[in-house]
Amino acid sequence: MATEIKAPVFPESVADGTIATWHKKVGEPVSRDEVICDIETDKVVLEVVAPADGSLVAIIKGEGDTVLSDEVIAQFEAGAAAAPVVEQEVAQTQAGAAPVVERTEAVSGQAPAVRKALSETGIAAADVQGTGRGGRITKEDVANHQAKPAANVTPLSVAVGERIEKRVPMTRLRKRVAERLLSATQETAMLTTFNEVNMKPIMELRKQYKDAFEKRHGARLGFMSFFVKAVTEALKRYPAVNASIDGDDIVYHGYYDIGVAVSSDRGLVVPVLRDTDRMSYAEVEAGIGAYAAKARDGKLSIEEMTGGTFTITNGGTFGSLLSTPILNQPQTGILGMHKIQERPMAVNGQVEILPMMYLALSYDHRMIDGKEAVGFLVAIKELLEEPAKLILDL
Repeated sequence: MATEIKAPVFPESVADGTIATWHKKVGEPVSRDEVICDIETDKVVLEVVAPADGSLVAIIKGEGDTVLSDEVIAQFEAGAAAAPVVEQEVAQTQAGAAPVVERTEAVSGQAPAVRKALSETGIAAADVQGTGRGGRITKEDVANHQAKPAANVTPLSVAVGERIEKRVPMTRLRKRVAERLLSATQETAMLTTFNEVNMKPIMELRKQYKDAFEKRHGARLGFMSFFVKAVTEALKRYPAVNASIDGDDIVYHGYYDIGVAVSSDRGLVVPVLRDTDRMSYAEVEAGIGAYAAKARDGKLSIEEMTGGTFTITNGGTFGSLLSTPILNQPQTGILGMHKIQERPMAVNGQVEILPMMYLALSYDHRMIDGKEAVGFLVAIKELLEEPAKLILDL
């Protein structure tokens, strides 16, 4: 007897999702808890797994279709696999429309890199001729398919004279990020203030203790833990920067949840470290490392990216010397880190070459006055330039 396969129950912050990839086709054997489908939402990719050993008997929502929370997307039958089916009837969503025949767009055994390539290009798996072992699709197969226009399909690359234009659909995550960034620029009184920090004390401390730190805690000692702890201490001193605006109300948060912006292949994501005032340096480093790995693999959960009272973004990893970060609403502040660069600096009347980093604090001027913003950034600078005070809570 067939059972219904449903989309996961989405949180309130997620309205709907899109079927990104079917990893199994109708009639193909599947094991219990094996991933059969990926659903892309505004924030993460959710995996749908098989409830038992068996096979799909019908796919109701094809790749690219929009699905709602807990909506039926397929029919599943436990036990022996059904006979393979190449084509199936899928009822159109329009009221009164006749059923149409739609190809099952999935290939078993796809590698993550292939799944990613298919999702980014919008190419259906069933349309690609696999040249790998057992007919599996490779990244080169996807690239080769993209290079040649399919019948009755608008090509992704259109020749205009001798110039080529490539048109690909935006992912849901990319569209959502674009909407949020545009909203932040239009709905806040955003202003950015700058300062610079001498990174030599932290660099020397890190050089001296990084091996012992990693041996003891199993985590690499980077710069981010110092910044997270410095930001947390500065937020305690300037609570307005840790607040948010809700309509005509100001919400002061009595906790410190720091979002750390991470660039992934799907776009910018901001996982959140919870209660950073209670975290050790090792816990911060381990948390950031785990989030970075999950971001690369597309495994971040919605809960891990929900909330946050302040955000840190590090454009310096890509070589950025200076930038004006955009607020992550409803937060009222975001700190931008940048590339460490040696520069001649005047120290006690003498010129010294020091490793310097520009810091940028973007803030919502509706909530935070310039005096508070500057004081907050100066506090971070002083704590980083004298890490002993930071470590000793002075």
